[in-house]
Amino acid sequence: MTYCVGLRLKKGLVFMSDTRTNAGVDNVSVFRKMASWENPGERVVTLLTAGNLATTQSVISLLDERTKAPAERSPSILEVPTMFQVARLVGDSLKDVIQNNADTGQTADSSFNATVIVGGQIATSEPTLFMVYPEGNFIESSCDTPFFQIGETKYGKPILVRAYDQEMDFGDAVKLLMVSFDSTIKANLSVGLPLDLQIYDKDSLRISYQKRIDSDNEYYQLISNGWGQALKEAFLSLPDYTL
Repeated sequence: MTYCVGLRLKKGLVFMSDTRTNAGVDNVSVFRKMASWENPGERVVTLLTAGNLATTQSVISLLDERTKAPAERSPSILEVPTMFQVARLVGDSLKDVIQNNADTGQTADSSFNATVIVGGQIATSEPTLFMVYPEGNFIESSCDTPFFQIGETKYGKPILVRAYDQEMDFGDAVKLLMVSFDSTIKANLSVGLPLDLQIYDKDSLRISYQKRIDSDNEYYQLISNGWGQALKEAFLSLPDYTL
């Protein structure tokens, strides 16, 4: 299992993903689930992946290989002219990888399935996010759907729904994601540290900030402990039920 979130703000985009993968309680590993392609001044594209690890790694490797082999680079994630076409390219690649590995062709509930969040900005277009499904189709973020989650989403969603504001700055967005991920990690052992964080500042056309957050990160520990205490205090401050 995994947990990844992409937030769309007026200021830009914020991505966060965990790194835990497991094939049973005695086979836990750390794998990066965030991949980025950057052509400074022209485009930034970031992928977050959840699902079958072999499938997601194959998709990323395929997309990356096309950027490095001139004779076979078309279509390339560094050449398609719009983020819509980037999402379509990712969807086609994901569908092809699943079909090539499944015994009976691609199906949504295949053991090879995966889901991808695609985000970024190309040239003068607006920054945006897409959710790409195993079938290769996708949806785009909007004012009504300003963030996407994939993987183990249910534990971290309530705080996003209640506290997200498209006007918030990057610092508040990171704090919001920290709380969302901490809630998920505490509720589900299949999601775990370290976390990968990336910030994209609108129109910068370069990755603005990225960091790996380990268990000994002071800010993460402050948020984790502070959020737990704040919840207890909020609960105790509510009026008692009268029998």
